[in-house]
Amino acid sequence: MKLFEFQAKEVFAKSGIPVPRGRMASTPDEAAAIAAELGRCVVKAQAHAGGRGKAGLIKLANSPNEAREHAAAILGQTFKGFVIQRLLVEEAVSAAAEYYLAITIDRTSKGPMMMLSAEGGVEIEEVAEKTPEKIIKITIDPSYGLFDFQLRDAVEQAGLDPKASRQVQAIAHKLYRSFCDNDAALAEINPLMVTTDGAVIAADAKVDVDDNALFRQQDLLVYKEEAEEDPIEAEAHRRGVTYVRLDGNIGIIGNGAGLVMTTLDLVTREGGRPANFLDIGGGARAESVTQALEIVLMDPNVTGILFNIFGGITRGDEVAKGVLEGTSKIDIKVPIVVRMAGTMAEEGLALLQGSSLIPANSPVEAARKIIELAGR
Repeated sequence: MKLFEFQAKEVFAKSGIPVPRGRMASTPDEAAAIAAELGRCVVKAQAHAGGRGKAGLIKLANSPNEAREHAAAILGQTFKGFVIQRLLVEEAVSAAAEYYLAITIDRTSKGPMMMLSAEGGVEIEEVAEKTPEKIIKITIDPSYGLFDFQLRDAVEQAGLDPKASRQVQAIAHKLYRSFCDNDAALAEINPLMVTTDGAVIAADAKVDVDDNALFRQQDLLVYKEEAEEDPIEAEAHRRGVTYVRLDGNIGIIGNGAGLVMTTLDLVTREGGRPANFLDIGGGARAESVTQALEIVLMDPNVTGILFNIFGGITRGDEVAKGVLEGTSKIDIKVPIVVRMAGTMAEEGLALLQGSSLIPANSPVEAARKIIELAGR
């Protein structure tokens, strides 16, 4: 479950992490009223996607009227698939430095990892790609927690201002406690801002909560709303379809999570960009195929679809019949490549001959075909 920035800051504030004063607004008049209380402020669109500032969705307001105008211009806009329905209006602060601080799960050590960098702000992805040595990583043993000496070493290696060191370390300890207490998969502050008067605050906030732990996070369930989710993911959830939206153009459908993950990796390795993860489960009946196709095609970025099906207990010819029947129910205007293996796979592929579906004999061939047909 992803939290909006204003929600993540509420979570951080409960853990004692300093955040700017501000509140959520959903109308221009509400934004103006908050601005009247705060004075010079920032109007920030709320969406589960980065790059809001570059897209012009974070605006400085020097008066309530200006805040109202910015709110009216931002609300209702579509940003990376999200319709902006909420704003965070918070006091404007002047930055002397912007750092990066985050905790996530490290799959290698199978535990929490803290990341700290003096190069925070909107270009952190570029820093991670071009100068990864500037991001200092701390592997945390959950049996013992975060040690002071680890933080002192990280602050020194990152080259942070020594005057801000104590505050940064205190916030890092509180962030780790918040990460654990809220069963988070990610807790991120970017930027962790040093203001011109020497205070260190969480100027932005991002929290992802592990859905598997929500049963014991009753306080956080109030944040779980359909509006918080990707609209296509929300629709898939309503239909009982296992779907995760990505940012590519090639729709991926398979039967079995492992097979779908492998397909994503393969398409990426061949130079394509997967648009989603979608697992239709152990079989591929016409109804499930229809549901899967409808969900995938809701994404306007999809220019091609790859089916990767393994016939196990479910025979390949039965799967092929399901795919043919399912695709016949929808007006599909993008190419579809089908790779099939396992029990009765040859018979299944034979059934596809003469249809608009394009068969492939191997996963690599299927990936290359759909990339060529769909474009990169």
